[in-house]
Amino acid sequence: MMRVVVPGAAGKMGRMVIEAVVEGGAQVAAAIERRGHPQIGRAAGVEGVLVGDDFAAALESADVYIDFTAPEAAQAHVEAAATRRVAGVIGTTGLSPEARTAIMHAAAHIPVVVAPNFSLGVTLVGALVEQAARVLGDGYDMEIVELHHRAKRDAPSGTALALGEAMARGRGLDLGTARRSGRDGDVGARPPAEIGLHAVRGGDVVGEHTAHFLGPGERVEITHRASTRAVFARGAVRAARWAVTQPPGVYSMRDVLGL
Repeated sequence: MMRVVVPGAAGKMGRMVIEAVVEGGAQVAAAIERRGHPQIGRAAGVEGVLVGDDFAAALESADVYIDFTAPEAAQAHVEAAATRRVAGVIGTTGLSPEARTAIMHAAAHIPVVVAPNFSLGVTLVGALVEQAARVLGDGYDMEIVELHHRAKRDAPSGTALALGEAMARGRGLDLGTARRSGRDGDVGARPPAEIGLHAVRGGDVVGEHTAHFLGPGERVEITHRASTRAVFARGAVRAARWAVTQPPGVYSMRDVLGL
């Protein structure tokens, strides 16, 4: 039975990951929170498991960990996992360059699945967006609009950026050069090789992304809407099952689904 450590266990995503681990027939090896958290020592929602604060020690009896914590914590976690040769699944967004470097270093020793969105549907949408960009070609302008709840801190979302990368690959562009995040004032006519990314925040929207391809006389829209965060937790557990069978390296959800 796969043994899973869940950091950030008292948060919304942490609780959902714990539920998904149990539903998927795996074992919650440990539920972890930061030192001083009020939930330390309390039940984690799984019989016999209390919330602890020693992530490194918890890895000693684990096959994989699933991480939706803050970027700073995610960096420390992957470094500890590499030392103990425990596979990682990282859904944290807004990762710093230092955190990404830490993941690359860790991947020399362990398999790490990193994704801005673990939804199976979003992963499929990314493949469709890349194909659409390639097939429709230069005659279609490309824009991405994403909506999230008011508490989301990073913009555009990691998923929107991933869809932008998919568009860029399909069109043979560099997203760093083609990206336009919002427009304001007299910005002039839209250049043909531009990928617009637009973030909307408000309410309790779990997540919605639409890729627009706007051409002469028609437009194509590819949309994904998440109505519950549970889809991310379930996808992360699926990624964890796949990761523990892989050699060291950095992987994506496309790798997990064989796309």
